[in-house]
This record gives sequence, structure tokens and C-alpha cells, in this order.
Amino acid sequence: MKFLIIGLGNVGNEYAHTRHNIGFDVANAFVLKHGGNFRVDRHAYVADVKWKGRTFVCVCPTTYMNLSGKAVKYWLDKEKISLENTLVIVDELALPLEKLRIRPGGSDAGHNGLKSIAEALGTAEYPKLRFGIGNNFPKGHQSDFVLGKWRKEEEPLVKLKIDGAVDAIEIFGTQGITTAMNQVNNKVFSL
Repeated sequence: MKFLIIGLGNVGNEYAHTRHNIGFDVANAFVLKHGGNFRVDRHAYVADVKWKGRTFVCVCPTTYMNLSGKAVKYWLDKEKISLENTLVIVDELALPLEKLRIRPGGSDAGHNGLKSIAEALGTAEYPKLRFGIGNNFPKGHQSDFVLGKWRKEEEPLVKLKIDGAVDAIEIFGTQGITTAMNQVNNKVFSL
């Protein structure tokens, strides 16, 4: 059983630990928890994690968000992993900070990384783990908010949710997407 775990984000220190890079942070937390190490490879940072008889190929694209599809398509083809065994981790404005949502498919909801992946794969029907970042920003400042760092008071909840997202990846890989949805989608994260 082989899985492709894709954390979306942008490379570069100016983007590190911003809301838009939460996919990178979740993938990194998963790899660290399971003793893996990222290496620089084609279009991405890549780590292989072996856990409970499964292999998780964890990918953080280095193509920048708007070209994420290029890296995802390359690693899907190279590793010969089915779309059902692929999980893309992404920031989600439409979800409050207290929520995670996992689904077997669904639209890009205006997210450029997901749009790029759908274009590269010819479908939006692949599993996604959406990490709620809320939408607490003044009108016209969406880009600043998404590319901004977490507020100090948000950080403990974000850390808790990163751990929850790592658990979601583990459930997805060992028990399947239906169980993952049942355990993750109704959960409200609070301190």
C-alpha cells in the first residue's frame, strides 16, 4: 500500500509558516513524527515514510503554489500511485480556524494550487485535507491575510490542528477516507 501525501505551499523564507504554507507544515510534522527526512528532488522536497506496512511518499512542491500540478503529476506518475491514495493538504479560507475537512473530491474553491493540480490531472476528484484558516481579514486584504503569519494567539490552536491533521493522514492511510471523514470532519479543535 503506497500513498502520496502532498503539502501545498511556497518555497522561500518569506513564506515559511504562513497560512498559505500550512500544507508544508503538516507534511513536515508527519515526516518528523515518523522519523523521515526530506531530500531535494524533481520539482519538490520529498520524504519516504514507512509506517504500519505502508509507504507514504510525502511531497512539498518547489514549483510555487500556482504550478503545484506540475510536481503532483510528476510524482503521481513516477511513484505509480492511484488518485484515491493521494491526499493534498491545503489552506482553506471557507473553513473556520477550529476545523479540518477531508473529502474524496471537490472543487478548487478558487485556490490556485488546487486549480493547477486539477488542470494537470484533468480532474478535481482526488482526496483533499482542507485546513481551516478562517477569513478574519478586512475586505480587499485576502492576499495579505493568506500570505501572512499566524497571529500569536492563534499559534497554540494551529499546533493542535497540525497534530490533528497528522492523525488524519494516518487514519486515511490505515483505515481509508470514509473513516477519516467520520473522525475528522465533525471535530472542533479547541484548547
